[in-house]
Amino acid sequence: MFEQSKQGAVDVIRGELPLNYETVEALSEILEQCLAHGQPRVVFDMEHVPLLDSAGLELLVEVQENYQRRGGSLRLAMLNPLCREILEVTGVDRSLETFPDSSTAVGSFVQ
Repeated sequence: MFEQSKQGAVDVIRGELPLNYETVEALSEILEQCLAHGQPRVVFDMEHVPLLDSAGLELLVEVQENYQRRGGSLRLAMLNPLCREILEVTGVDRSLETFPDSSTAVGSFVQ
């Protein structure tokens, strides 16, 4: 399950499931809703996301590109070691900013 909340002008999404072919549709719908608020500023808190597969990686990259075209950004926070390694091995870490915690990621939007 994925939950969305607001911290100021930033949408924060938290997940508890793997980001894979079975769950990407649910996350995609929430990420699309963030576009309705104008310039998307989104933090995806991955503290409880145990792993990513290729469908999850593809979604993150596509969303980041879409958000950037709208002047926004998707930022990742609290990645576990496995998810961080998956991002590094696939090179996806070069296109997404990662942060040690959600508060830092949210705060990065005001810098």
